[in-house]
Amino acid sequence: MNVTQDPAAAATDWGPFGRPIFDDPKARALSRVGVVDVGSNSVRLVVFDGAARSPAYFYNEKIMCALGAGLSDSGRLNPEGRARALSALRRFQHLARGMGLPPLSAVATAAVRDAEDGPDFCAEVLRETGLKIHVIDGREEARLSAQGVLLGWPGAYGLVCDIGGSSMELAEIHENTVGRRVTSPLGPLKLRDIKGGRKGRRDYIREVMEQLKSEMGTQRDRLFLVGGSWRAIARIDMHRRGYRLKVLHEYRMSAKDVRETAKYIEKRDLDKLRSDCGISSTRMALVPYAIDVLTRLIHTFKPKDIAVSSYGIREGLLYEQMPQRLRARDPLIEASRFAEMKDARVPGFGKTLYDFVSPLFSGARHSKRRLVKAACLLHDVSWRAHPDYRAEVCFDNATRANLGGLKHSERVFLGLALLHRYSNKRHGSSFEYLYDLLDEKGQHEAEVLGKAMRFGAMLMVTSNGEIGDLQWQPRKRVLHVTLPDSARPLYGEVAESRLKSLAKALDASVDLKFSKPAPEPEPEPEQAPE
Repeated sequence: MNVTQDPAAAATDWGPFGRPIFDDPKARALSRVGVVDVGSNSVRLVVFDGAARSPAYFYNEKIMCALGAGLSDSGRLNPEGRARALSALRRFQHLARGMGLPPLSAVATAAVRDAEDGPDFCAEVLRETGLKIHVIDGREEARLSAQGVLLGWPGAYGLVCDIGGSSMELAEIHENTVGRRVTSPLGPLKLRDIKGGRKGRRDYIREVMEQLKSEMGTQRDRLFLVGGSWRAIARIDMHRRGYRLKVLHEYRMSAKDVRETAKYIEKRDLDKLRSDCGISSTRMALVPYAIDVLTRLIHTFKPKDIAVSSYGIREGLLYEQMPQRLRARDPLIEASRFAEMKDARVPGFGKTLYDFVSPLFSGARHSKRRLVKAACLLHDVSWRAHPDYRAEVCFDNATRANLGGLKHSERVFLGLALLHRYSNKRHGSSFEYLYDLLDEKGQHEAEVLGKAMRFGAMLMVTSNGEIGDLQWQPRKRVLHVTLPDSARPLYGEVAESRLKSLAKALDASVDLKFSKPAPEPEPEPEQAPE
């Protein structure tokens, strides 16, 4: 089936979400971009693909090199780590050429900028691989990490904290801009070299944190955590709490959770905890230092809540290249449109379906309407899955996909709506253990949406054809359904059964009618010849 967007559909008003722009030339230029992050602890290549505003990870490889290990004592890069990093960068450059990528964007952070042999390392990399590394200072590192958070959370506000191996950066974000930002030596690799044991380390962390507070001022909004050590702590917090959705992006913790997890780490055998949580031994060795930083950070700034971000400096590099009109887009909607154009049987029908089901959510907030829109765009992208498993495949994709701007409860809402697109019942699913991440009202709304899409899909013929109207009277519990006369052949027993299922979910009666076709204009009488 042709996945090219219908020009007529492209010209249509898309309502509050705007027309899709992932196919705009400036957005297409960002559809396959590779970035390299040479950090103090790891060296990573990420290749982004798909809708630039909400990119998928086409390729993602990390090598733990510990370039910054021992830097405080020697003043130089770790020799073994340097050799491993050079080998990794040779491989990354070779992979990029094989993928036909434009030149890689490569940045190096604290270890390379602080080491006396950092310039020599960059020159060796350029000579051996042809890859030019841009060494950025701490404030620039903070800015790029904050932009990575903005890529995932448009309009986010609060304090971004990015922890690497040799440094920790803070940046404030508000109204899609990055404000004050600072850098500090509170990276775990440097903290290992602080004298005086744990007491000496904690005293040092407290002293540095007070300096950071004096520079950043009061920061009591949301705290966004960026960096591998924070993600490792989040994994441990999930394990301690028995949290079931193992998606780190947008995982939420409270200050109390962090304090409890700090005690949990202190009392557990680290090797067993590492194995239970799926954390590498290299990363786990840094966790005891990182948790001391996090507890002091929270005590100092007292954020209202804490969110883990999988997006950071690498995503910030991509965000840097985006035109403003692309930055302003909703990443969830752009990603969903891209998926529809690429994988749906009738690309463009998602908008028609959204217009059809919208009256059921007429009083909903924008946050709910964007989920309804995304569900309609994604309603048919999993059609290739086996019919017996299609509902569960949809749920799994929605809850675990790399989608920005989604809380975990919203992932479950989207998953349940798509599950009900293919199944009347949700009980008995292998994902039933995740349902309670969404309250009962949300579960019911997702069911209504899914069953409305299930009925509307029976009327799918063309991307922009008229399929009818729904009008919902919640007080009278009446669902008015008006279908065009041309849809009579489509309203068979399966469609009727699906409409009854929707009505049952709404606890409503149905008023169904077919609109009469508009009369054709009468031909004008011929003029008599003069």
